[in-house]
Amino acid sequence: MIEFFYELDFGLDKEEYYIHWLNRVLVSEGFVLGDLNYIFCDDTYLLEINKKYLYHDTFTDIITFDYTESNVLNGDIFISIERVRENAGKFKKDFDNELLRVMSHGILHLMDYNDKTQEEVLVMREKEEEKIKMFHVEQL
Repeated sequence: MIEFFYELDFGLDKEEYYIHWLNRVLVSEGFVLGDLNYIFCDDTYLLEINKKYLYHDTFTDIITFDYTESNVLNGDIFISIERVRENAGKFKKDFDNELLRVMSHGILHLMDYNDKTQEEVLVMREKEEEKIKMFHVEQL
């Protein structure tokens, strides 16, 4: 089951479009859906998680907690809407497109894609773009 939680004044329009898209992303990578939670929050909320669980005292746009077993995808993905908005401006991208990038980034991490090396970053960016394009394919 895919669920969305909001810890700030924000909400996805037409959540069913995002659920449909995320299910197609899972299938495209050979995964089966378990429990996937997206928690949308602000910088302060995510900073506290970053400090408490990862021991980093820095802002970030996303933190992913992976509970995936074999090909059954399970996880919690925390996204700072403030960071997404700021990064959209910084990279001269549309907010909705940047949100899709971050959402796909999180699910790709749950699928064992990493971004520690330059080579991994290139693969991650290609996969993000591939998954974003899947969102724009006819919905429902």
